[in-house]
Amino acid sequence: MEDTNYYFSVAPLDHDDEEDDEDDGADGKVSQALSGGLDRFAQFFSSPLFSEDSVERELRAINSEHLNSFTSDSWRNFQLLKSTCDQSHPFSKFGCGNYNTLTNGGNITGVDAVSSGGSSPVPALKEFWNEKYVSENMKVCVVGRASLDELQAEVEKAFSGVRSNGIVTEPKEVDPSVIFQREHSKHGAAFGPEQLGLIREYVPLVEARSIKLLFGTPPSDDPAIIESRPDRVLTHLLGHESPGSLHSLLLEEGLINDLSSGVGLSASDFSMCSLSIALTPKGMAQRDHVLSLIWQYISLVRDTVETKGDLMEQYHEELRLISKNHFQFIENGDPTDFCSGAAELLHDFAPKNILIGSSMPGPYNASMTKAFLDRLRPDNCIVNIQNSDFDNDDEEGEHECSASSAPWQYEKWYRAKYREVKIGESLQEKWSTSKEIDSRLHLPAMNTFLPTDFVLRSKDPESQETFDPNLDYRNEMPKLLLDRPGVQMWHKMDRSFNVPKTSIRLLLTSPDVYRSPRSMTLMRIFVKVLEDDLNSYIYDASLAGVSARVSCLPSGVSISVNGYSEKLPQLLDVVTGRMLSIIEEMKVADESSGLFLKFDKGKKNLVRETKNFRLESPYETASYISRMLLEHNIFHVSNYIDEMEGEFAERNPVTLAECAKIAEECLTQRLGATFLCMGNINEKGAHEVVKLIEKNFLNTSRPLSHEEIPKLRSMKMPTKEEAVRIFGPEVKDAKIPVKIEELTYSDSEENNAVEVILQCGAEHEMGYEGVAVLELIGQIAYNSAFRQLRTQEQLGYIVSSFTRKTSGSAMGLSVLVQSSSTKPEELENRIENWLEMFRKELEAMSADDLAKEAAAVVAMLLERHMRLSDEVGTAWGSIVSTSNLGTLYNKPPFERHEMLAEVLTVAGAKVEDIDGEITTSESKKTKEELKQEVLQLWDKYFAVNAPERRAISARVYGHKAKEEYEANVGKPGFLSSYDEVRQLKQFLSQWPTAPFWIQKQVK
Repeated sequence: MEDTNYYFSVAPLDHDDEEDDEDDGADGKVSQALSGGLDRFAQFFSSPLFSEDSVERELRAINSEHLNSFTSDSWRNFQLLKSTCDQSHPFSKFGCGNYNTLTNGGNITGVDAVSSGGSSPVPALKEFWNEKYVSENMKVCVVGRASLDELQAEVEKAFSGVRSNGIVTEPKEVDPSVIFQREHSKHGAAFGPEQLGLIREYVPLVEARSIKLLFGTPPSDDPAIIESRPDRVLTHLLGHESPGSLHSLLLEEGLINDLSSGVGLSASDFSMCSLSIALTPKGMAQRDHVLSLIWQYISLVRDTVETKGDLMEQYHEELRLISKNHFQFIENGDPTDFCSGAAELLHDFAPKNILIGSSMPGPYNASMTKAFLDRLRPDNCIVNIQNSDFDNDDEEGEHECSASSAPWQYEKWYRAKYREVKIGESLQEKWSTSKEIDSRLHLPAMNTFLPTDFVLRSKDPESQETFDPNLDYRNEMPKLLLDRPGVQMWHKMDRSFNVPKTSIRLLLTSPDVYRSPRSMTLMRIFVKVLEDDLNSYIYDASLAGVSARVSCLPSGVSISVNGYSEKLPQLLDVVTGRMLSIIEEMKVADESSGLFLKFDKGKKNLVRETKNFRLESPYETASYISRMLLEHNIFHVSNYIDEMEGEFAERNPVTLAECAKIAEECLTQRLGATFLCMGNINEKGAHEVVKLIEKNFLNTSRPLSHEEIPKLRSMKMPTKEEAVRIFGPEVKDAKIPVKIEELTYSDSEENNAVEVILQCGAEHEMGYEGVAVLELIGQIAYNSAFRQLRTQEQLGYIVSSFTRKTSGSAMGLSVLVQSSSTKPEELENRIENWLEMFRKELEAMSADDLAKEAAAVVAMLLERHMRLSDEVGTAWGSIVSTSNLGTLYNKPPFERHEMLAEVLTVAGAKVEDIDGEITTSESKKTKEELKQEVLQLWDKYFAVNAPERRAISARVYGHKAKEEYEANVGKPGFLSSYDEVRQLKQFLSQWPTAPFWIQKQVK
């Protein structure tokens, strides 16, 4: 909020014509790319232009961002908090801004620039820059391959022009009577007595129910806090999910979906510690009881802090040990993220401490913990109650905690509907003195999942015997250890990242999960019941660095277990064993059982989530409705809702017994199992995993035949000629003959969106060459579309162009725009105009420039894995992509990135290998030949008159454009309902499902 983080990244290669590669960074020198980037970057901090046209474009972008977030409850909540704090504090300012607020309500360009009364913000920008953009306020971090001396010299040269304000800041005198020196020291209190001690009720746009307690607390970087971090141990206990916790009790009673605690908002002179609870409808109806338990649990924590300091110290030390393990075995991440984060940390930590930052707090400090805990009081709190049932005042019952006596108000900027009252003295007294604490509440036991064995399997004697020092194990692919009907198991023991962590991935392929909307719905509910049931067990594991996840997919059920190797088998056994035992319990459970409560809650949550899906942003809706046409066997969101509520659901409701029956069919009858064990696990350990899964699933199931394996297919969109045969001559002059349309579900949505999809064809037909060239076109198109449609034409904040692959292996190019100022028909025209303009750009682009773009794609394709999880993700993606192809073609394409890169590599290009060494390509393809391949693909599939052009448009209309939407209903080529989409599919064929890497060499 108070700091601005500027950062950039450049490709490691330089694109010059010199034969040597002395400036690529490998020899300790700064590359030309980094040197030039730093020079341009530093100019803003020494001599910015602030040109009127650039400022105007940015103003329009800010306004688009504001309108894009206008229907976001998170933005509305945050601005409501700002608008209700002390208005003399800077935190109260409008967080996003819009065109009017930044120009005093008028235009600063155009014919009405003078008459509208607008004023340019350029003078204010320059004044702000002169005051704030000085060396005293800046920290710089640069990551590069050159030596530290070379990097330092380059930074000093680039940033030498940054001004100093010449002001020497004298340290403030410390008042020993004040514990938290920085709190309210800068601007006074943003949240004082008038702004705290409140009950605030808010009406969200989506269906949601929650209570959030916000406490006024000291800033997180206060010297008194930063060493011992008392907030960590306190929020750890308040948000704990083990048996006896507040979370566990409220979950057991079916009152909540989720609970979390932490310091969510931190400024320079204050922070707000929060306790957030997502409620079920039952929980909202019993919110007085929920709040009573919250304050009882806070009292329990307070009693422990005051009387059991040794126990609090144990909790603190447990957190320190978790942090120590995390820091000791942390892996490399994205260099750009590291650079950006390090620059920010330099404001609070000495350079030698930025790696460890605040992740390793000091010893437990009892007095600081008591002082921080003292802030968790009713009179220092905002009880924020969010309930979609508040609208129209249709909430049932009377509540002790209520703001119903106050009138509704509307926040100035986002028009959030809210009301608030002071917490009454009697209620404050009741919450403050919770002497009788529910006997079911108690603090957690120590975590038994904390690992102690960090031995690497690659260092075992038997592993050392097979170790080859001349082999680069980063190039080693997972090995197929087991291949028999219904079971495939892949394994790779890590010898590169050297962390005591393992990833186990399992796909249980079943034809029963996605056989109908009802079976998919019941399996999703089953997964929710399972997660609810396992929550307290898995929670301790997740804190200790071990995680498990079960997901329901159209192809079956996915199980993923990751983390420290020592505890992984135990967690996998518990999760998979419980998946079956809970089915048996569900079969006999009655309506008074805990499982029925979990089932009922899971169903209601799934209904809410599915209905809220309809309120996604227009650009997301555009992508979704296009999928309804592009994919063959796909169910619409309305199909799922109809299974859970409405007329048909009342006649034939989903039940707990039916949920158990479907889960049993999906998990025990016809199954295929695909495994990947990767990381700190040897072959013996991988076989143990297979035995465990065989015991829990496979010994009682029948292997799938190839015909039973679920296969997703892509529909072949019609060419213009084919569309004329379907819709008639009315569409023969349309550049895009098929248009899917939808009106936004929310009548407050002001944005429109259009996504134009241009299909190329099936992966296999395109081959490596076509797929690689399409990736190159997507790389160039993204920058061009952004520059033209967003920067130049100012159509909207969200603009993108990208390659799009649909389930079933069809490839294409998408162009997406969301706009509050332009209606869908015009957006579509602008996209078409850009497509024609982009073809001319490709024609005019020199072969050298195109080769540079290709080199950037090659660099991304060959980018080294920085973490074990990255390598696992890539390998697993290759494995599951072949799971439905049959025995002849089920060899995973582990080297597909290298093959794609080879297509785009031209003669003489510099190529970086996995060790960072720069070599010169021996490819025989010239730059000119590559350019011709790009133009040929474009002219074949994307040019407006191309015979193979298969274009569709997905239009989403905001309610201001409702008339335009309704005017198109029934017109040839316009699909205004899912039923019309289904009808069109009857005319369409499907693309082959074989992927691009299955190719026979033609001699």
